[in-house]
Amino acid sequence: MNDQLHELVAELCQVGQDAVQKGLALASGGNLSARVPGSDEFAVTGAGTFLDRLTVDSFAVVDLKDSTAVDSSSTRPSSEWKLHHRTYTARPDVNCIIHLHPQFAVLLDALGHNIRLFTLDHAFYVKSIGRTDFYPNGSDELADTAAAQASEHNCIVMGNHGSSAIGPSIEMAYRRAVNMEQAAEATYRALLLGDTKSEFPRDQWEKLHHA
Repeated sequence: MNDQLHELVAELCQVGQDAVQKGLALASGGNLSARVPGSDEFAVTGAGTFLDRLTVDSFAVVDLKDSTAVDSSSTRPSSEWKLHHRTYTARPDVNCIIHLHPQFAVLLDALGHNIRLFTLDHAFYVKSIGRTDFYPNGSDELADTAAAQASEHNCIVMGNHGSSAIGPSIEMAYRRAVNMEQAAEATYRALLLGDTKSEFPRDQWEKLHHA
């Protein structure tokens, strides 16, 4: 692992701890990855690693070209490595993928409700949300459908499973992950109050993204 990737992995360790503290994941419920812009390799959390106990040794480095671990003696990649691999392949501009198991986003999707965006931050960072049906973790179907959604959206909910947020940097990907779950919680609370329509003003949303 070169120095640049080492720095990114150290940042992901902090993200993992923060995500668990915020309730976006429990134990090993999720996986994180990052790559140096333009690189053909990415670092991804190892199989079964607890997100709030990550160290540099908790990551495996995977080659984007041949889908193999760069060092076979190192940590075994997460079972979801295909999800990361195919999203990076579909989106060359993406340098970080935050895959978590947030409760509100998954619950709303399971109940057939769309996540609504209410605040300026929701509209700006999340923008739009894609989704996939349920597929087993680590499967080609999950990796392929999530990558297809990533071609149009920066946030994706995976049915009865979790979510992914992607971005050009770790900071942006995590901002999107946090704001999507906040929007999901706000949607849940609005539904409890009987509201099914309120959201960020559509005319302002258009201005925000076409300025």
